Amino acid sequence: MGQGPLTTEAGAPVADNQNSETAGVGGPGLVQDQLLHEKLAHFNRERIPERVVHARGAGAYGTFTVTADVTRYTRAAFLSEVGKQTETFLRFSTVAGSLGSADAVRDLRGFAVKFYTEDGNYDLVGNNTPVFFIKDAIKFPDFIHTQKRDPYTGSREADNVWDFWSLSPESTHQVTWLFGDRGIPASYRHMDGFGTHAFQWNNEAGEVFWVKYRFKTDQGIRCLTQADADRLAGADPDSHQRDLREALERGEYPAWTLCVQIMPAAEAPDYRFNPFDVTKVWPHADYPLIEIGRLELNRNPDNIFAEVEQSIFTPAHFVPGIGPSPDKMLQGRLFAYGDAHRYRAGINADNLPVNRPHATEARTHSRDGLLYDGRHRGAKNYEPNSFGGPSQTDRPLWQPTTVSGTTGRHEAPSHGDDDDFVQAGNLYRLISDGEKDRLIQNLAGSISQVSRDDIIERAINNFRQADGTFGERLEAAVKALRG
Repeated sequence: MGQGPLTTEAGAPVADNQNSETAGVGGPGLVQDQLLHEKLAHFNRERIPERVVHARGAGAYGTFTVTADVTRYTRAAFLSEVGKQTETFLRFSTVAGSLGSADAVRDLRGFAVKFYTEDGNYDLVGNNTPVFFIKDAIKFPDFIHTQKRDPYTGSREADNVWDFWSLSPESTHQVTWLFGDRGIPASYRHMDGFGTHAFQWNNEAGEVFWVKYRFKTDQGIRCLTQADADRLAGADPDSHQRDLREALERGEYPAWTLCVQIMPAAEAPDYRFNPFDVTKVWPHADYPLIEIGRLELNRNPDNIFAEVEQSIFTPAHFVPGIGPSPDKMLQGRLFAYGDAHRYRAGINADNLPVNRPHATEARTHSRDGLLYDGRHRGAKNYEPNSFGGPSQTDRPLWQPTTVSGTTGRHEAPSHGDDDDFVQAGNLYRLISDGEKDRLIQNLAGSISQVSRDDIIERAINNFRQADGTFGERLEAAVKALRG
């Protein structure tokens, strides 16, 4: 902002910003004190509803650079040639906590990347784990209710958390991730990011591939123990946000190598796991990681509210060459994220500077609503029209998916090796002995807080089915803590 006199919102100069108007010295205030009322009214409205999930966040701008030719798999313009660069905005977050919660807590971390491409914005909205707790979006409100404050006690309750998880054995894989070492990253810079879901890539010839994304941190994985995290959360609740901001201020620009797993569409029906089940990974032995690019963060936002709090992401923001998969969690998110932001930040939130396209312009027929800025001027607001308005391209962003059968509330299809426990057991057997010890300790510390024996036994049994030793060790650890 330029130098000059302080003004009201309407631009009138302010004579006195220290004293409100009164009827005489020591008298009551006056309704005519427009400056006082304007400041208080604005102050009362400075907050918008916080995100229901991912409320606590930090973000930064950066650059994505293509490092490998992937044109045989996708026609996405921003991936069209080696060396091509695209501006990005990356928002990190915790999931369950409120806007005022601490950063150093055991929780998933959101990893949401906005690519400002020449074909519009592409949002890749994922987490720092390759899987999730549930496989169908219809269960998401129930799941999040268990992670938030109880309607009676006003506190987060272990009974609620473990009652739901124990009754939802599909969560066993993600819970094993969450209570392992990577459940508390040392910073946002020292963790990986995942698109988590499978997505569709399609090339110029119309061939379809299923793809999963992984951003591998170039800084190396670093994690906090529960004890260290507890101390840090109390001493510096803003630890992760501060670390990211100060690293960029020092010129230490964090970077991630983007790798993908690519599955030809013809292989999906007979793959040993349902490739669209978000509680499962595609083992690297089946579909190896292929490096395709590098993401570097290099600029802090100037205003946290305008650029981090008001930033919006939705997995429905696709570009030509990329589209959705039949993943039932993803299908629910395609609606829920956009709807959440229309409620939270307003119908014109897509036109805020952090959200609008940077490498092209949005040409729509949508008009009016809260904070509409008149950008369309006098243009017609319907299509088709004969006044030079924007019109359809007749080329879909992604290829159609073949479907069959009857409508109904169907479970996700099960493939040959699918069950709720096999990959959780594989993960347990994969980690080191020290990681196993800490995993057992972390799980036991949480489960031991549950008040009902039946919930405790049900929870332990899920891990027992993943791996017998896993369950036996956990049972003994819980009994020791409960006396």
